Amino acid sequence: MERHPRALEPVTAILIVLLSVLGSVIGVVLITSLGVSPNTAVIGAMVAMIVGRVPVGALLKMRSLQRQNLVQSAISGSTFAAANSLMTPIAVPFALGRTDLVWPMLGGAAIGLAVDSWVLYRVFDSKLLPASNAWPAGVAAAETIKAGDTGGKKAVVLGISAVAGLAGALMKLPTSAAGVAFLGNIWALLMFGIGLLVAQYAPSVLHVDLSAEYVPHGIMIGAGLVALAQAGALMRRRAESGTAAGQDAATDAPGDAGTLPRTVGAGRLRRGLLEGMTLFVAGAVVVALAGGLLGRMSVLGLIGWVLLAGVAALVHQLIVGLAAMHSGWFPAFAVTLIVLIVGLFLHIPTVPLALLVGYTASTGPAFADLGYDFKAGWLLRKDAVPWHPFEIDGRRQQYIAQVIGFAVALLVVALVWHTFFTDGRVPPVSKVYVTTITSGLDPATMKTLLLWAIPGALIQFLGGSSRQLGVLLATGLLVATANAGWMVLGALAVRYGYTRWRRRAARTAEERARCDEQSDNEMSLVGAGLIAGSSLNDIGKLTKAL
Repeated sequence: MERHPRALEPVTAILIVLLSVLGSVIGVVLITSLGVSPNTAVIGAMVAMIVGRVPVGALLKMRSLQRQNLVQSAISGSTFAAANSLMTPIAVPFALGRTDLVWPMLGGAAIGLAVDSWVLYRVFDSKLLPASNAWPAGVAAAETIKAGDTGGKKAVVLGISAVAGLAGALMKLPTSAAGVAFLGNIWALLMFGIGLLVAQYAPSVLHVDLSAEYVPHGIMIGAGLVALAQAGALMRRRAESGTAAGQDAATDAPGDAGTLPRTVGAGRLRRGLLEGMTLFVAGAVVVALAGGLLGRMSVLGLIGWVLLAGVAALVHQLIVGLAAMHSGWFPAFAVTLIVLIVGLFLHIPTVPLALLVGYTASTGPAFADLGYDFKAGWLLRKDAVPWHPFEIDGRRQQYIAQVIGFAVALLVVALVWHTFFTDGRVPPVSKVYVTTITSGLDPATMKTLLLWAIPGALIQFLGGSSRQLGVLLATGLLVATANAGWMVLGALAVRYGYTRWRRRAARTAEERARCDEQSDNEMSLVGAGLIAGSSLNDIGKLTKAL
């Protein structure tokens, strides 16, 4: 049986560490200057490809697609970990003027990051978070690696699409949004595009700033609550269609991306989420003690804070992960802001609330990013024989590579945060959190949130857990990137038209299914190229930040 390459092999491990340092620096610089955290997976894949073509014996190993996948997993993980999971949370107490709480918050954020990634490792490819779903950035990374290996028509299509994506991004067009629309669930992305358009034109047409009125947040609360109930229903289903862990998942036969059995059954999904809940609560206890909350709050208040922090962390990661899985965007800032508003409604004091916000903010982005990387690995490993043991081993090695990236990110942030913050380079989102904490809550805000939670819940319920319509509508309203809605809906129209054109000569259901599969594969390649090109533009912003 073929064994998956190890993440700790000397050449691979050295490259993982070096690129993790690069990813961490990119993440820290961009989040503190421009407020963005780019996906560096494509960069990692390209570097690994180049290294693999150096005519030196040991470096030739990097021609392996699986080793390139390990390297891109590490640099991508280190970027999001440094920017979103570590730098942003510790900036909250700093911006509040409590520099003494930065180190305790860094410890809490590191725990949140660790648990975040552990839960995704445990539940990826379950019915809640299937590997067969979109995970757009993961498809982009996998297609880049495959095109670099095989060349030919695929490489040409990917290259042209990447150039188009880069050119569009340079012209301030959100080409990654179009790329996502070629990859994801059509119904989910339709709601995402509608949300983007409504958010863009509501101020000029309806003369209402929806975000300022907290309408998207209310929709997200309702949709998020229903999404959690749907997740609970999936956890209760012991017998899943297709596979239960340890049964038909152990097949030795390879398959295409649509027919591979799931590797995680309902039992492991349930255990993984319960483990996450327990670990998040334990992490909240550490944050409470290290942050000095023991003497600031009553015993009952402290217990309530710990439980709220644990639940908020788990809810945050799930909603962010579901949105990222379908749309390629994760509304981490908005969902954290919802937690902040709930904290204000409960009259949590300033310092405990700041720690709650920081701890919650540490979860979600790494969860989503690891999902992207696992998706890339899943696509690259789908032809292995025997498939199941190779897939499980490969996923484990990816997790090890990401943990190395997280450790490097933690070290980089610990070394540089003081220099960046004292120089005034604080993540913009952290400033928003602190401004909201110090400004307090308008009583009318809670009424608005509850009112708009109703349609959000209804849309999510009607769409079901597989489409996540409510979560995606709220994500579009919250992201509100100019012209992204037109890019998404335009790409969906092109995708639909191309599929119909592909079907023009089909006469039977089997022929139509074959044409649809070919259409999806070709559209996925174009989408991957657009995302890759947009990612290159994001990395190019580093020169402006420096």
